[in-house]
Amino acid sequence: MPRSRDGNNYNTWINSLRSDYSNRLDRRTRREAEAETPTVGAKVERVHWYIKDNAKNHNTIKFDLVHDTSEPRPILRRGLTFYLAVRFERDIDVTKDRIILNFKFGPKPSVQKGTMAVVIVENTKFTRTKDEWDCRIDPGTRGKDLVLQVYTPATATVGIWHLDVRTGNQQTGVMNPVPFIDETDCYILFNPWCKDDAVYLDDEAKRNEYILNDKGKVFVGAYPRTRGRPWAFGQFDDVVLPVAMYILQTSRVADPERGNPVKVVRGISAGVNSSDEDGILDGRWDGEYSDGVAPYKWTGSVRILEEYVKNGYQPVKYGQCWVFSALVTTVCRALGIPCRSVTNFVSAHDTNSSLTIDKFFDNDGNEMEGGPDGENWDSIWNFHVWNDVWMARNDLPPGYGGWQAIDSTPQEESDHKMQCGPVSLVAVRRGDIGLNYDAPFVFAEVNADVMHWGEDPESHWGWSRMKMNKYHVGRAILTKNVARDDDVGDADQEDVVGEYKNAEGTAAERLSIHNAVRGSRRAQQYYEYKKDIKEDVAFDLIEIDKIHVGQPFQVKVVVTNNASEPRKVSAYLTARSIYYTGINVSLIKKAEGRFVLQPKQSQDVALTVQYSEYWKKMVEQCMMKIYAICRVEETGQTWTDEDDFQVDKPKLNIEVKGELRVKQQGEAKLSFKNPLDIPLTECHLSVDGAGLMRPRALNLDSEVPPKGHFSHTIKFLPRIHGERKIIATFNAKELFDVNGSKTVTVVKNQ
Repeated sequence: MPRSRDGNNYNTWINSLRSDYSNRLDRRTRREAEAETPTVGAKVERVHWYIKDNAKNHNTIKFDLVHDTSEPRPILRRGLTFYLAVRFERDIDVTKDRIILNFKFGPKPSVQKGTMAVVIVENTKFTRTKDEWDCRIDPGTRGKDLVLQVYTPATATVGIWHLDVRTGNQQTGVMNPVPFIDETDCYILFNPWCKDDAVYLDDEAKRNEYILNDKGKVFVGAYPRTRGRPWAFGQFDDVVLPVAMYILQTSRVADPERGNPVKVVRGISAGVNSSDEDGILDGRWDGEYSDGVAPYKWTGSVRILEEYVKNGYQPVKYGQCWVFSALVTTVCRALGIPCRSVTNFVSAHDTNSSLTIDKFFDNDGNEMEGGPDGENWDSIWNFHVWNDVWMARNDLPPGYGGWQAIDSTPQEESDHKMQCGPVSLVAVRRGDIGLNYDAPFVFAEVNADVMHWGEDPESHWGWSRMKMNKYHVGRAILTKNVARDDDVGDADQEDVVGEYKNAEGTAAERLSIHNAVRGSRRAQQYYEYKKDIKEDVAFDLIEIDKIHVGQPFQVKVVVTNNASEPRKVSAYLTARSIYYTGINVSLIKKAEGRFVLQPKQSQDVALTVQYSEYWKKMVEQCMMKIYAICRVEETGQTWTDEDDFQVDKPKLNIEVKGELRVKQQGEAKLSFKNPLDIPLTECHLSVDGAGLMRPRALNLDSEVPPKGHFSHTIKFLPRIHGERKIIATFNAKELFDVNGSKTVTVVKNQ
């Protein structure tokens, strides 16, 4: 388990991980042999890593492992130099004493594979190329202390390294048979500040956001009524880096490939979900979470990672796409890979590689889940959250570097694993679906055309296309804005849809679609299909703007006869509760009717739904789907449309009392008004705040009265000064996912 604040259980856990990298028994045996072997040259007493000094220079000073009071660990970034001192039992003379540093990675270190570096200590200047490990003797060397400046190349393997020091006689070349073995775990990370690193990001503000910011938002909801869900990424917590190393091992990223960000992020996308090799998180979307934690109760990544370790590295229950994405953000930022969570609103899940989302309706206007043969499980999610990671793509033709999409939510297999990406956003925008990795799937998520099919006995396969919507999918792709932070609203959102696709309706956008279709034989049959039907009746589904809990709503279609003759119209309207993945849960209400429209006449078709009719049928996210299907008897014209919307819930207010100071008790009051006319029972609070408190899960005894006020005060002891954030979520049996955040400033004690 990770080191707790009142103990040091972290060592127990990290030792179990290190057993995969080295054999402690062998090390102890060699130490004993060293004591019995006559010494040749100087004998090493210990190694000093200048942990905090190096961390300041390497932008790693925020990591908790650097400040561990019992056993701090060096955390370095590749492509930079770091200081190291070796103390000997006697004064050192490099003209007489031969000294070699062996840096080793993994269970089978190899110079040829880049998992071992042999560095000879002999010069006061660096003499090797920038692609090689090197060192120089620092002028601060005195007596028994040999002070060195060591350089790690920008291609070094990322992970835990160990150091052996070999000594001998410079004149004779004879070396001690047993080296000094330093037990320190040295973490080497990617370096987005280094121009030679594949993850280099030439923008300080973006590095601060995508590497150093340990809090943020993940956007959810139904387009266009989106909302930012606050999240504590907590990438500097002491549990994160060890778990990151662990999942790279379990996802079978080979040691020599762990310096390649393409391979590393692909491994992360597989290792975060539990579908392969017991990854971190189990996914569940059916609303049954009694044997775990409901996804909407999480407020940050650290609590999940701690549960993972406490459970003996068995998957934590449960998560959904935004939780998977937030964990990926935590792991990538910890490793030094620029990363952002992105949310695609109206996201397609194409299961048959047709680049279309096909929905089938019977003659009564009911959607047929699974299609006519029960094999079509295409779906449209109200939103889907994945990640963008920044890197060069040396494995692709020039021009495809920059942001790459990866997705850890288990959906479709890739190379026999539940993993997705990285796929270049440039490739997605151009429709170049033949490039690695998983470009067709991601392309369809943001570009697929939606096909509505109706029963047709005259069709050769029993169905005819009623509608093709070219502009329904990928309506917005939101991430947190680099320059903004908004606790009250969502002024800190940024729409990056232009990085994924060309503007809807432009020639460039349709060209990318056709480019992708040419690369997918299955897709061509859908796009080649044409049918000439006279369409002289206009239909308009009025979108629902915003509904607050407790309010009724109305579904309305305006029908206009533009013909010079009367038209008989049949209309079907349905309202259903749905999961955010588009899966139907309950039919709330349905209406149908037939009427005659005179030439140029308009008529409204409406369905009114009361609060009492819908509230008990709501599930998490409180989303509803409206379907409208109309047919014109005289011409055979068929029209369909749909609208998704979310019932708004109150916001959790957070107030902080007085000035906050490091290591002095602070208080925060959490409150909101119950919008329902029933009491809230089985109340629960999840609270997080990196640098302020450990993640908390609180079961509350009291109920919240109907239309009454909820209030709860928490106390905490800030550890880190500067700008911090409290993130909290309230859940009850009758009302869930009421969340809020509050940015606070912690003052450093004099």
